[in-house]
Amino acid sequence: MTIFFIWVITFVLIAYFANKRWDSGVSQGLDKMLPEVLKTNGDNRYLWVLALAVLGATTLVRPVDILLVVVLLTIIGLVIAKLASWASSKATH
Repeated sequence: MTIFFIWVITFVLIAYFANKRWDSGVSQGLDKMLPEVLKTNGDNRYLWVLALAVLGATTLVRPVDILLVVVLLTIIGLVIAKLASWASSKATH
């Protein structure tokens, strides 16, 4: 229960500060990192603030879980890339 309260407090603080600084830097920072399809261009403010708050709070409270998810997604991505490469090489022959 304590971890839940810490997560909620962290979520609220990150959401508050991300929303407060949206125009002065958060939006531009996201646009620099994201591909063209996902760029915010100042739109979808609350969706991005909530997503950043959830990711930030979870990373601060359960960093090992986030690290394991990132490692798992990387491995899955590499396997899919290798399978796609293999399938395209078979299709051209």
